[in-house]
Amino acid sequence: MTATVLFVCQHGSAKSVVAAHYLHELAASQGVAIECLSAGVDPDDAIPLHVVTGLTGDGLHFDGTRPRVLTQSLADRATHVVSFACDLAPQLRTKQVITWDDIPAVSDGYAPARDAIVARLQPLLDAIVSDGV
Repeated sequence: MTATVLFVCQHGSAKSVVAAHYLHELAASQGVAIECLSAGVDPDDAIPLHVVTGLTGDGLHFDGTRPRVLTQSLADRATHVVSFACDLAPQLRTKQVITWDDIPAVSDGYAPARDAIVARLQPLLDAIVSDGV
């Protein structure tokens, strides 16, 4: 079974997108098959240009992802859910929700937010691998 990690931020267009792209890249570099998704509680219409520019400037392929709304079916698909301090609807049944509530806003600076997110990804990936998912 392949792990599926769902990152959720308020607008589904910055923190969750950065996290999903970086975790996918990190897992691939270590030979770990993983699906990385992003969603928002109140999604924007598009990914902001500064996020796209930041990702591509970091050498990551931006695949044209658009923000999507967090749904029960999306949460059910995930083996792991990481929330960026969002108020997830209580009716969402998930296996476990990890909350990262101290990540700076990407709108306040891409690099500090990216660095704070990236610093948490290896421990997350290690936990996923040790879960055997």
